[in-house]
Amino acid sequence: MTEDSRKATAPGQASPNDSLQNKAAVVTGASTGIGQATVRALRAEGWTVFAVARRAERLAALEAETGAVGIPADITEDDDVARLLARVTEAGGVGTLINIAGGARGADLVGASNTEDWEWMFRVNVLGTMKLTRAFLPMLRANGEGTVLNLTSTAGLVAYEGGGGYNAAKFAQHALTGALRLEEAEHNVRVIEVAPGLVHTEEFALNRFGDEGAAAKVYQGVEKPLTPADVADVVRYAVSAPHHVNLDQIVIRPVAQAATHKLIRKA
Repeated sequence: MTEDSRKATAPGQASPNDSLQNKAAVVTGASTGIGQATVRALRAEGWTVFAVARRAERLAALEAETGAVGIPADITEDDDVARLLARVTEAGGVGTLINIAGGARGADLVGASNTEDWEWMFRVNVLGTMKLTRAFLPMLRANGEGTVLNLTSTAGLVAYEGGGGYNAAKFAQHALTGALRLEEAEHNVRVIEVAPGLVHTEEFALNRFGDEGAAAKVYQGVEKPLTPADVADVVRYAVSAPHHVNLDQIVIRPVAQAATHKLIRKA
């Protein structure tokens, strides 16, 4: 890599041509789990990364570690989205948007659903993805070779008992992604969906169940569940492939999870 190209891909620097701009990405959900791992994976490949999450202190630590540009923002708030877009535009723009922020709350049956949990899941997984995508689409179209990658879930492909709210939110995000792919093909914006199965992350199950014991049971007896780094490596590959190659939908599971309803647990 030349001195000039190193300067061009430094965090926060504007890129002098499209090929370098296409190695610049916004990554949401960057304070933990798959989002954080994706920031690390892209930075290791020389990408300029704008890392987005609500927790400023975590972003500051990630920025110090990786050289990513941390931008605290709530993707469900219009003012935060507008401020994020302005910051990225001022820094030279991006060719890739990676929507990872999301999550699950509760495991109630539909007949006993908690309205607040459902509203939170739709706001973060669906409306947050829509708002970020809507904001950045003009930039991605103008780039000429833009990419949107949405992290959904196998919960958005197959429903299961106790998953009604999360299933509904992720099915909606999956549908949004499919519609976007059809709408943006004429603008040469490729749209990728990565749908992980069981991933052992720092916070996902804990946030969902609110109890460390219940969270631990999700992974109990499962040999080698996926890690955030596993999923991040797939994300990195998908957005780094030649732009004419569109990996429409990637389902990634651990070998122990042959299907949503079949998970091998060992004593």
